[in-house]
Amino acid sequence: MAITRDKKQTLVAELNELFADAKGVVGATNAGLSVADAQELRRTARDAGVVIKVVKNRLVRVALSQNEKFANADTSLLTGQLLYAFSNDDEVAPAQVLAQFAKEHPELKLVVGYDGTGKSLDTATVNALANLPTKDQLRGQQVSVLAAPLTQFLGVANGAQRGFAQVLSQRVESI
Repeated sequence: MAITRDKKQTLVAELNELFADAKGVVGATNAGLSVADAQELRRTARDAGVVIKVVKNRLVRVALSQNEKFANADTSLLTGQLLYAFSNDDEVAPAQVLAQFAKEHPELKLVVGYDGTGKSLDTATVNALANLPTKDQLRGQQVSVLAAPLTQFLGVANGAQRGFAQVLSQRVESI
């Protein structure tokens, strides 16, 4: 069933808003996903702060051309039946959510992405983004790197005291 011109204009306006606010956008093929799988993906994405939209590529092209940030973005990879994941908070969250879901549903494949500056990302770059650690993992790694010198210093300081105590106990036992 064809959608009306007004509905298309509403969808393009909604896409414009999503693209304008997005820090990261990823498009993936969704051919072969069942309705239940799509609902599960939307639920998972919503929990991660990602919005999933399934719209025609032509409407996405129109929305991109109307947005000044994305006016020069490459749209050559927008072919076939795609779903789009948008995130306002995290640049890599859409790629990670879709890649995690694709592990259980191989019919979902990452195709294209756009960063917050309007630059288009090819499939290899989107897959590389999906393999990056999350912000929380990066924060944990940074804390452990910052805490490592202190931990090592305390180990050395305790080692000297422990060594001194062992020497004294051996002297007492030998007497």
